[in-house]
Amino acid sequence: MSATEATEHDRAGESAPAPAAPGTEPQPAPGATPPQAPPLIARAAAELVGTAALVAVVVGSGIQATDLTKDVGLQLLANSTATVFGLGVLILLLGPVSGAHFNPVVTLAEWWTARRGGAGVPLREAAVYVPAQVVGAIAGAILADAMFGEPLVKWSTHDRSAGHLLLGEVVATAGLILLIFGLARTDRLRFAPVAVASYIGAAYWFTSSTSFANPAVTIGRAFTDTFAGIAPGSVAAFIGMQLVGAAAGLALVALIFMPGRKPAE
Repeated sequence: MSATEATEHDRAGESAPAPAAPGTEPQPAPGATPPQAPPLIARAAAELVGTAALVAVVVGSGIQATDLTKDVGLQLLANSTATVFGLGVLILLLGPVSGAHFNPVVTLAEWWTARRGGAGVPLREAAVYVPAQVVGAIAGAILADAMFGEPLVKWSTHDRSAGHLLLGEVVATAGLILLIFGLARTDRLRFAPVAVASYIGAAYWFTSSTSFANPAVTIGRAFTDTFAGIAPGSVAAFIGMQLVGAAAGLALVALIFMPGRKPAE
């Protein structure tokens, strides 16, 4: 799932291929590892900062929305719209550095893919990415609370333990993994900033859970007792269903994007 590189010509008399036009080069995206990866510390920093910014967008826009209107529908519209734009920009900016996972289930799915012989992140990198994402998510929630004068850490009281919400998390996460790795299988990762952000925006509305679909973000949102929060008692079940959804998403990728057979001669 890394970006393709230009072919080198080392034979005399062969001309080098023309460079790609600016802006047309293949770009890594969620589920993709850059072709010439920066140092691991830079990639870990990108995952930490990107996840922190994502949670700050989610939590901050939720606080802003509740300050501006009491209409829950408008609050969700504002929250989802900010998330779509924020996520798209973050993927575009940090994708070339770390692949812009910002999500442990994406990282673990990448590791599983690599473990089975495909392109992906090795265990050592996954073991660095996931803690960076969790720390970033917590920092992002605290930052959002600080910007709006809320208590820096106040456990959420927003219970989300109902069964239909857990089903929503399975669906949301399975769809996310199917989208990312389906784009990779069809060589369309260049569309990931728009496609992934659009999917998350849609999933805010068509899933009962409003599509957390991210264990790190789930943990971070437990630290804020605001519109986007989730009660600590609901976190474990949400993460469990997100892992189930990730497994289901990978199974769908294997089924739907199964390699074709060569025609008989």
